[in-house]
Amino acid sequence: MDPRFIELLTPFLPYLHDRPLTDETPLRTYGLDSMQAIELMFAVEDTFGVQLPDELLTEETFSTAGKLWSAVHAATGEQSGSAVDA
Repeated sequence: MDPRFIELLTPFLPYLHDRPLTDETPLRTYGLDSMQAIELMFAVEDTFGVQLPDELLTEETFSTAGKLWSAVHAATGEQSGSAVDA
C-alpha cells in the first residue's frame, strides 16, 4: 500500500488506535461506516486523481484496506493509461 493511502485511510478508522494497517485490516471493524465510506471515496479520488468505477463501489471493495487499495491502484493504472492514449 502506498504511504499516502495509509495516511489518508487511518483517520477514517477511529478504533484502529496504534495497530498497524495491513492488507487484511477490516475497515468496518475499525470504525468505517457507510457515510464515512462515501467521504473516504471522495478523499481517495481527490488525493490520487482517479475516479473509482461504479462497479467497484461495493461493500466488498470497502471490506479491507487491501481490497480498497487494489481498487485505487487499478483505477490509477487505468486512468494513467487512458491519459497516455489520449
